[in-house]
Amino acid sequence: MIPSIALAKFHSICALICMNLIQHNAQTEPSIGKRQIVRNAADALRRRILAAPAGEQIGSLPTLARELEVGIVTIQQAARILEHEGLLEVRRGPGGGYYGRRPQMADLERMLGAYLCGEPGSWREILDITSLLFNRLCAAAARCDDMALRRELVDLRGQIDTCDSMDGLGRLEGRLQDILFRMVSQPLFELLTRVALGSARDVEREGNGTDMFDLNAWRHGRMRIIDAIAGLDPALAHFEADRQNRQILAGLFGFE
Repeated sequence: MIPSIALAKFHSICALICMNLIQHNAQTEPSIGKRQIVRNAADALRRRILAAPAGEQIGSLPTLARELEVGIVTIQQAARILEHEGLLEVRRGPGGGYYGRRPQMADLERMLGAYLCGEPGSWREILDITSLLFNRLCAAAARCDDMALRRELVDLRGQIDTCDSMDGLGRLEGRLQDILFRMVSQPLFELLTRVALGSARDVEREGNGTDMFDLNAWRHGRMRIIDAIAGLDPALAHFEADRQNRQILAGLFGFE
């Protein structure tokens, strides 16, 4: 479950994404004034949901329309936005109504992933995002004192050392990310990284830049990072992560 502070940072972009998705599928695009009314209604419903415990009913369709002084269709359109955000569940039949919920990581990841499909970033831009986040993640992981997780990370190091294929790289990189995010509880940080990595994998499947990727450099760079984390040295972990990221960018694009 995502903390409210993380949710607040995503609500604006989520609302815009959802409005774009809804309008794209609509038969007729509403006027600018109508869009603003729907947006305002969604904001009001969102505030009600976040002010109440998850799973609590915030009202029925007629009641909400009356209290917000808008039409039933406006409430329905606003509800679709909140359903896309993972904040609202509409129950029909006896005991039905509008019930608040809290979005899971998968809800936000799916939404932002869909947005990137419509507005694809460049391969360089995606690498920039993942690089900055990964540097911070490695430094934070080096402060983790969970011995079981550190042993798991060291065990993974041995598997990385023997990796000899791009398929193996993808699997091991995924495991590395999973372990690091268990060492560092930062849900918003994790969400951004996973979305960026998902976009990077999409680009990889298209074959953009992977023929220039140095598997050996990746393997040794990741092992140095793991050694720094296992040694509880945040500064060194950040340095090694940043150094490897720069090497990757230089190898793929000739950037220094």
